[in-house]
Amino acid sequence: MQHLEDTWAERSVTAGLASLDLRRTGDTTFEGDSLPMPGGRVFGGQVVAQAVLAAGHTVDSDHVVHSMHGYFLRPGDASKPIDFEVELLRDGRSFSARRTHALQGGVPILSMIASFQLPQEGPEHSVRMPEVPPPDSVPSGVDVLAPLEGHPSADFWLSSAPFDVRHVEGTIFATPDPRPKQYQTAWMRVRRPLEVSDLMHRALIAFGSDQVILEPALRRHGASWASAHLAVASLDHAMWWHRPARADEWLLFVQDSPTAQGGRGMCGAWVFGEDGRLVASVAQEGMLRLPNTE
Repeated sequence: MQHLEDTWAERSVTAGLASLDLRRTGDTTFEGDSLPMPGGRVFGGQVVAQAVLAAGHTVDSDHVVHSMHGYFLRPGDASKPIDFEVELLRDGRSFSARRTHALQGGVPILSMIASFQLPQEGPEHSVRMPEVPPPDSVPSGVDVLAPLEGHPSADFWLSSAPFDVRHVEGTIFATPDPRPKQYQTAWMRVRRPLEVSDLMHRALIAFGSDQVILEPALRRHGASWASAHLAVASLDHAMWWHRPARADEWLLFVQDSPTAQGGRGMCGAWVFGEDGRLVASVAQEGMLRLPNTE
């Protein structure tokens, strides 16, 4: 079993990094490929990460991405390349702003604005990380999904998704939470150590965040990813990186869903390092159509 887990990890991380290896086609244009998806649609976290990287490749290397706001405009085709066009909006003494369009067939599937900052000193404070079981005491997502090998979605997360996700309250991949709640906590990290740039680590954290961000809304309404007639789609994605962090070290996602209405659900997450530092915040609204609802 350990050999199989190591093989899955190597395949998944290799596939994830390959999708983030953009090809430069001009001063401000890039091209990238997608992970193969069971339904054939581009994974939202992947295209967000690619858009962040494309923008980051056009700013000075001493500027770090600290925020992004994006809208998913159309479903992307995972079998076709994605073009990225970056618009240079501003370069100031401390901040640079970029707009990135991800396009297929000449039309945008994602539009994003990101801001980059030259690191500076300033006042410090943050919320405290809640007390939760450490990641080594929580079942690995790989162990949860391994018995389901052969199911297309399980096979994707086992062999193509680069993250190990450990749900403190239990996974809702195949079955609902028996005690529905509007929050969840989950540990996440890339499944093997990486020697990559700070920009890549930040992009990977964005990539991974989309894997779990809408789950509190499903959990709140007694649904799982396997629920019949479930329809979920990301509408937008916002993220703020507060402090440096590595995607290959354990990160705790503390999540909730404060509201759902009109076929949409709002979810947010605080992301903490294992040392308790708040390293990022995430927010997303998604289309949410559950069984017995419109």
